[in-house]
Amino acid sequence: MAKIAFILLSHKDPRAIINQAQRLTAAGDYIAIHFDARSSRADYEMIRGALADNPSVAFAKKRVKAGWGEWSLVEGTLEAVKAAVDAFPRATHFYMVSGDCMAIKSAEYAHEFLDSEDVDYIESFDFFESDWIKTGMKEDRLIYRHYFNERSQKWLFYNSYEWQKKLGLKRDVPADLQIMIGSQWWCLRRRTIEWILDFIAKRPDVMRFFRSTWIPDETFFQTLVRHMVPADEISTRTLTFLMFTDYGMPVTFYNDHFDLLLSQDYLFARKISPEAHELKRRLGALYAAEGVEFKLSNEGRSLFKFLTGRGRIGQRFAPRFWEAESTLGRDRELLIIVAKKWHVGKRLLDRVKQVTNIPVIEYLFDEEATPLPDLGGIQSTLEKRTRHRRALMRMLYDYFETDRLAIALDPNNMDLLRDFYADRSTTRLLEVESEFADDWILGHAKRVGLAGERTPEDALAKLLPTVRSDFYFESDRIRDADFPNAYLMRETASPEENAPALAKFLTIPEERALEIARTEYLFTD
Repeated sequence: MAKIAFILLSHKDPRAIINQAQRLTAAGDYIAIHFDARSSRADYEMIRGALADNPSVAFAKKRVKAGWGEWSLVEGTLEAVKAAVDAFPRATHFYMVSGDCMAIKSAEYAHEFLDSEDVDYIESFDFFESDWIKTGMKEDRLIYRHYFNERSQKWLFYNSYEWQKKLGLKRDVPADLQIMIGSQWWCLRRRTIEWILDFIAKRPDVMRFFRSTWIPDETFFQTLVRHMVPADEISTRTLTFLMFTDYGMPVTFYNDHFDLLLSQDYLFARKISPEAHELKRRLGALYAAEGVEFKLSNEGRSLFKFLTGRGRIGQRFAPRFWEAESTLGRDRELLIIVAKKWHVGKRLLDRVKQVTNIPVIEYLFDEEATPLPDLGGIQSTLEKRTRHRRALMRMLYDYFETDRLAIALDPNNMDLLRDFYADRSTTRLLEVESEFADDWILGHAKRVGLAGERTPEDALAKLLPTVRSDFYFESDRIRDADFPNAYLMRETASPEENAPALAKFLTIPEERALEIARTEYLFTD
C-alpha cells in the first residue's frame, strides 16, 4: 500500500505546522520539514521540540533562506527530499505541500488513489510551446542569468537583466534537456525521486544552469521528471486543488468551502485561510476517517470563473480584427432572436422559416455543432466565427442568395449585438423572455460545468438563485442598451399579445405572426 512522505516547505505559523505534521503522520504517513532560515529560530525550536518524539517526522539537515522566484526554493525542497529519503525507507510517494495546504480527502482514499495507477503526478508542459506562462518574461527566464530577487532587489534584478541583454550575454539551455514548466505541487514515486537525486549528483552543469534561472521551482522538477521518466508514466496534473485570480493571486478558502473542496478531484487544497478554524478542524478530522465516500463533481474552477466574472463586464478599448472589415451591406437585414433557452430559440426559428421562408441559422456563435455550409474554413470553429463575424455573415447572405437572414443568439453576447447594430445594415432584435424553473436552471448549470451530478444539495441551493439572477442581469443589459427595432416576446403572454411584436420584428402581417405565436410546443421544456 502507498505510504506518503510529505515534503513541507514552511516559513511561519509554527503551531499550524505542528498540527499539520501530527494530523498527517497519525494516519500512518511521514513528513519532512524545511523551515525557512529567514524565520525565527525560536519558532523552529518550538516545532522541533513538539515533534521530537514522533518517528514519522524528519527535518532538513540544512535550513535555506528562501526567496520567491529564487533557486533557494528548490534548494530547500531538495534538502527536505534528501531528509525524507534517508529517514523513511518505506515511503513510496513524495508529496509537496505548504503550510497553507490541507487534505480534502481521507488518507484511506489518498492511498487507494495512489495505488490505483503507477505514475508520477506533476504538471509538465513544454516551456516554449505551451501557454502556461500567460504574461511577462518567458524565454528570458532561462537564457539570461538571474542572481537577484525580483521582489526585494528590484533595481538589481532588472538592471542586471537589461545589461545582459545589451551586452548579448545569452546562454544556451543544456542541449539534452527539453525544458518543461508547471505547478510546483507535485507527487512523485520513490524511484523517480532517487533518479533525480542521482542525476543532480552527476550533472553539475544542469545544477549551475537552474541555479541562475528565474522561478526554477516551476521548471526544475518538471524538466528532470520528463527527462528521465517515460511519458506513459507521467500524469500531467497536480493532485493539489488551487486556483488563481485574474491578478495572479491564489484563491483562499474559508469555512463555507468545505463541501466544495470535498467534491473536487484532488487530494489536497491550498490556500486554506489561517482564520478558517472550523474548516481546518473538519478537514483535519477527515484525513483520519475511514469508509468515507466522496462524490466528485469537480466544478470548482468553472464556478469560480462564473461567480467572479459577473463583476467584470466592461467596455473594450482595442479594435478587433473583424471591426476593420466591411459592412454586411446597406440593403441587408439581420434578424436576431435572443433566447436563453436555446430549444425555445430553435423552435421559434424553425417556425419563422416555415411561415416566412426567411433563411435561418441557429446559435452559430454559441454552439460549435451548428450546421453551416462549407465557407472555406471560416465556419470551422466558434473562435473563427466570432473573430470574423462580419465576413462570415456576408458569406452566409451570399450562400443563401438573400438580403434577409435570421439567427439566434444567447443573451450574453452583448459584444456581438453592439457590433451588428453598429453596421450600416438593418438589424432587428426579438428577445424571448422565458420562465426558469429550478430544474431547468439546475440542468443548465450542469451543462455549462457550474455543477455536477454529485454536487451537494446545499451547494445547489445557494447556486440556483445566483444563476437565475444572472439571467435577469443579461436581459437587463440588453434592454438598457436601448437598441432600435427591438421587440419583446413573453412566455407568460398570450399568442394574441405576442403577435404584434413578432409582426414588427419580421415585418409581416399580424395574421401570419399570430400563426407563429400560436405554436403549441414553443415554450415546452
